[in-house]
Amino acid sequence: MEQKYDVIVVGGGPAGLAAACSAKEAGAKRVLVIEREKEAGGILNQCIHNGFGLHYFKEELTGPEYAARFVKMAEERGVEILLDTMVLAVEDHQVTACSAALGLICLEGKAVVLAMGCRERTRGAVAIPGDRPSGIFTAGTAQRYMNIEGWMVGRRVVILGSGDIGLIMARRMTLEGAKVLACVELMPYCNGLNRNIVQCLEDYGIPLYLSHTVTNVEGLHRVEKVTVSEVGPDRKPVPGTEMVFDCDTLLLSVGLIPENELTQKAGIPLDPATKGAYVYENMETREPGVFSCGNVVHVHDLVDFVTAESQKAGKAAARYAAGERCPENARVFSMKKDGCVTYTVPQAIRLENVDKKTEISFRVNRVLEDGLIEVRDKEKVICSFKREHMAPGEMEHITVPAVLLAKAEGEELTVSAGPQKADGAQAGGEVR
Repeated sequence: MEQKYDVIVVGGGPAGLAAACSAKEAGAKRVLVIEREKEAGGILNQCIHNGFGLHYFKEELTGPEYAARFVKMAEERGVEILLDTMVLAVEDHQVTACSAALGLICLEGKAVVLAMGCRERTRGAVAIPGDRPSGIFTAGTAQRYMNIEGWMVGRRVVILGSGDIGLIMARRMTLEGAKVLACVELMPYCNGLNRNIVQCLEDYGIPLYLSHTVTNVEGLHRVEKVTVSEVGPDRKPVPGTEMVFDCDTLLLSVGLIPENELTQKAGIPLDPATKGAYVYENMETREPGVFSCGNVVHVHDLVDFVTAESQKAGKAAARYAAGERCPENARVFSMKKDGCVTYTVPQAIRLENVDKKTEISFRVNRVLEDGLIEVRDKEKVICSFKREHMAPGEMEHITVPAVLLAKAEGEELTVSAGPQKADGAQAGGEVR
């Protein structure tokens, strides 16, 4: 096979496919996507529920339908897709991979896009006490067993965590005849989208216990009982609040971890807050010519946002492959967080690389009603945005015009979120 490409994309999920299509549209002649599964599409292939594509395609699609459209788009644009192939290392634009059909292969890309997605936290990551019987699954694993393999994972179910996959599996299990006894969340707020709370829990009468956690699992061969306790402000169980559920299955929806082993092995710095690569405004990492996008950078709530971010990365990768470079003397703003903001993406903005505006994505660490987002240059607010509602389970996006960035005097920009000020003041900026 061809050994040299303009752009090599690692990962054939929604992020990788969108980046590859965008790179082709931006002029890259040879674009290769490497995917470890036997089919492209990533996690979307097991997400048979609808709700995808409302932003990008302006219509409601299932996960496989959304994936199929991008596979078709990639094929129409001449993107090469190498399936059933595992990438072992990325170093100096050299991609080492292996497959049963081709053996060990070494490929070279003028630019590389990392789009490996994320994986679920397991029981070991959250230290659930008790016995270790069968019947404990991550929500995504249960989803694959049911939707791809056709296996029913249980009949009486407790779900720990209120991430979107867990909420969706509560509905899925109910529709298949299981009894979902409870969805239990450690935090005082839900970590999933509000529409999933309504459509997957409330519509089916499934109780959601906030500020609760699983404190014991009982069972010899299979799960028999799960004990749930209320937690205090210190997140520790409160004695005397125990509830015991007779069940045969415990599903875990306790967070996602970006698949960044390749990124770390390549020596690319990670942001400790996102566990993803430190990226600039065009999704370029600190390794020139290596870009990162999608859930491997930070966990998104909607695949449509993954697509938009990945298209940006693919376009930038094509430009890099064509010889375009950001000036070495570019003015760089480091992004800082304040107030309720937990992280920002990008982590730095190069002014000379911003065309007319740049988008900043972030999450908040608590629910805010009538909130105010501010971007500050030292103590000066350069733009602000009002939000009626912000929650940890929903990613926020703001767009900052380049003309406002150019007026900044310092080398750092701070993004903060909190309650609106008494005077309700709001500076200029584009509200999304």
